[in-house]
Amino acid sequence: MNPNYQYDVHLPVNLEQGKKYPTIFTVHGKGSNEQNMFGLVAPLAEDFIIIGIRGNLPLGTGYQYYDLKSLGNPIREMFDQAITDLEAFIHYATEKYPIDPDKRYLLGFSQGAILSMTLALTMGEQLKGIVALNGYIPEFVKTEYSLQSIKDVSVFASHGEYDSVFPVRIGRETAAYLKDLTEHLTFRLYPTDHGVSEENQLDFLQWLKQDAKLNK
Repeated sequence: MNPNYQYDVHLPVNLEQGKKYPTIFTVHGKGSNEQNMFGLVAPLAEDFIIIGIRGNLPLGTGYQYYDLKSLGNPIREMFDQAITDLEAFIHYATEKYPIDPDKRYLLGFSQGAILSMTLALTMGEQLKGIVALNGYIPEFVKTEYSLQSIKDVSVFASHGEYDSVFPVRIGRETAAYLKDLTEHLTFRLYPTDHGVSEENQLDFLQWLKQDAKLNK
């Protein structure tokens, strides 16, 4: 199978034959790319396989996974296709690389967070957890998609208190929705705009290590 996305894969340097590794799939925001996302999780590269998925639609100097009718209003056909293609890509990568299927994580920012949360709801416990930075869940996903249980899926969601793209109210509403679906929710606000602060990064790196039980 040929994947629908170009991607970067970073395998642990001291790869052990026959060992399966926890894996982080990164999903970037509009106009960004997979290399920008790698910087957020590079400190985990010794213990995790890290796969950066590049959006298949060029946008400026970067890429996106789907286009919008207006802010917060995805073109439905493109969004649906992205969800289908990303799930297929996760299965493709799991076959190709020494990935532990019980420890697959998604980490997304903005558009990538929207897709990561949607994939958690559609893939359910096929994922161990997600990190969703400054995103939301489209209403049509909640009402029209076939949703799986995420009661055992770990979620780290964060939002900027001064987010000028998706107001902080959206972050709080998203957290309230997720809180009813999983007991494993960590939600944090940071004094930032639409971005990822160093404190936010340190918090989710620690969360990922603990959730994957990598703390020695």
